[in-house]
This record gives sequence, structure tokens and C-alpha cells, in this order.
Amino acid sequence: MIANTHGPEQEVRQRILSQGPITFAEFHRIALYWPRGGYYNGAGPFGAAGDFYTAPLAHPAFGALLMVQLRHMWQILGEPNPFWIIEPGAGVGRMAEDILRAAEAFAPEMYETLRYVAIEPHPASCAPGPLQWLRSAGLPLRGVRGCILANELLDAFPVHRVHMRNGELREIFVTLDEAGTLVELDGEPSTPALAERFEALNITLPNDYRTEVNLELRPWLEAAAAALGSGYLLLFDYGHEARDFYGAARASGTLRCYYRHTLNANPLRHVGKQDISVHVEFSSVRNIAVSLGLVEMGFALQAEFLANLGLDDFRKDIEQRRGLPSQVRDANLWAMDTLVREDGMGSFKVAAFGKSVPQHPLQGFSPGLKSQERVAAPLTTPAHMPAPDFGPSEMELPSWEELLR
Repeated sequence: MIANTHGPEQEVRQRILSQGPITFAEFHRIALYWPRGGYYNGAGPFGAAGDFYTAPLAHPAFGALLMVQLRHMWQILGEPNPFWIIEPGAGVGRMAEDILRAAEAFAPEMYETLRYVAIEPHPASCAPGPLQWLRSAGLPLRGVRGCILANELLDAFPVHRVHMRNGELREIFVTLDEAGTLVELDGEPSTPALAERFEALNITLPNDYRTEVNLELRPWLEAAAAALGSGYLLLFDYGHEARDFYGAARASGTLRCYYRHTLNANPLRHVGKQDISVHVEFSSVRNIAVSLGLVEMGFALQAEFLANLGLDDFRKDIEQRRGLPSQVRDANLWAMDTLVREDGMGSFKVAAFGKSVPQHPLQGFSPGLKSQERVAAPLTTPAHMPAPDFGPSEMELPSWEELLR
């Protein structure tokens, strides 16, 4: 098949030559997911050797605290057996391993009921055990009683790019110039859904405003709602409510590229070799989820969510643990703090939705609902850290902290 004979940039060029300019969303999908050489099908983008860290890679406390929340969900649902945890976009499976390890150690009665399914188009493993891998790009499941858990997944969906020019909404396409270089081209919107998104949000963009629209949200949320029988959808991602996402501070959009630890804003270079990431617009996530019959169960900053689940107890546990070498103690405390830094992961958003569940508050969104059951803090080694700093940007851009505002 042609998909197995060439890389993403050649595929982009062939499509443009055969059918004319393509939407940025089509380009974005090829650059990230093309079977041969797409960014997420290449050599490990995550961790110290990759372009970025996610919360599970920063410290296993993230997975252990999620286990606390998942146990609470399990209890609210009446301790079903089995209790399914479905993780689309599971990457290398680090979060799944941390959740299962914590459950086995501190919630054995729950652990016996767990069925954990990690979903990836190209699974990292297919070994037997409580963690099962499903090869899929979607959510081909039904009747799930448990939780669908997605960490930094929505930001990797292909997006359309738009430009407000002379009071008219235009779409940004990708094409080739006379020299054969990939360039942008303004055109009529490829779908009325772009304008409809702004109408639904009651937002009018000012002139010369460029931004992104994620039309993949609805089909993915439809699949998640259809997969759930009775349970929860728990989402972690960096992003903003619509009023901030489309505010004056982001007149050039939120799209950023990461290439060899270098931040830039040119997605048309290094095709397939750099991440192309966009912040999540959570107002549309909420509106679509509710329209599908899901009930909003909570919305918070990641720092607040993890604090409600007991992160401070984890820190105290490590600070007071006898016989722990100072290097190990300090490295673990530092790594835990990266999960809740105000200028970093702590400002990520956590959104929860329920389907056919009791109207019971969830612990991660309820400061006064602390569990009485004690969970010891997991440890990692100093070799696991620190997360790499980004090198110099290829052009003038806000700092990483400013990008997460």
C-alpha cells in the first residue's frame, strides 16, 4: 500500500499536487499520525530523550493519586466487578502501570476487580496481565462500567486553522508555492462547522485574528459517550475556557511546535519530525459532552485536583521517611512539585463527566472530601529526572510559562 512506501511530507505533497490545497487539519493528521514517519509513530517523543514530559513521566505519584480517585469512583458505582479503566492514547503505558501498582499495594479489594485497557494505534506491548493493550485509533467499546481516562490526548487532535480578515472568517490551507515550498493559503472555509463553532460560543473574532478550531472533539466525545454504560470520563489537558482561548492575548492562536527540545511556531517544517500541539478549548468540550447526555461532575486545575487527592500527604511521607538518601528524597519532592507548579502542569485543567452515575461529588474536585485511607507515596529514582529544559526558540515566542497562561 502507498501508506507504507513513503513519509508524511511526501504524502502531503502528493495530495496537494493531485487535489489542490488541503486543510491544515488534513496536514496536521498526516504530520502526526502517518503510518511511516508520522511524529507519534516515530522514535519515542516522550521523556528525557523526547521533546516533552507528561505528568505520568514526571513522577509515579500522578498515577497513585489517580488510583485514589478511581477507587472513589469504584465505590460510588457500588464496587462493580469488573471495574474497567479505559485509557485512549496510553503512550508507553506508564500511567497505567503506576495506577495498577498503587491499586495492588493499597487497594487490593479494588485491584481484584480491575480490567485496564490501554488503547494505541501501535501498542507498546501486548503482554498478558491486568493491563491489556488494544490496537485502535478510536474507542470501539460498549457497555463500559468504570472510567475512560485521557491524559493530554485532546491537544493532539488535528485542528483547522482560521483567520478573520476584513470581517470575514477565512480558513488557512496548506499548499505549494512555485518553488515547491509548503506555504499557507487563505480560502473559503471547507465546512460551515467552523463558523458554527463560534456561533455556539457567542464569540466574534476581531480582524487579523488567527486561531484554531478542533472539530475532532465531537466525534471523539460521541464515541466516549457511546462506550460508557455507567461511569465517568476524566480528562486532563492544558487549555482554557473559550473566553480566554479566543481572547486578545492569543491573537496568533495557541499552536506550537516542538522539535529536538526547541520551541517554534512553524508547523510546515520538519514534517513528521516535530510535535504540533494546540491548547484545548474546554467550553466546547463541556457543551458537546452535555449535549450528548453526559453530566459535568467537576472542573479544576490539576494542582487543585491532586491536592484534594492527597499530594501534600505524599510530600510529608517522603520528607519523614527514615533511611531515605537525601538525593532520592530531594529528587522525588522536586518531581512531585512539577505536577502542581503554577507556571507548568499545575495549571492544566481536569474535567470530569458522568453517565448513569449517582450525583455524588468526586474527591478530586471536593476539598472537604478527603479519604481516610492512607496511601504511601511511591518513589522514583533521580535518574528519571529532571525533565529537559527547552533550548532557544527558533523565533521570538512567549516563554513556556506564558504559553500555559
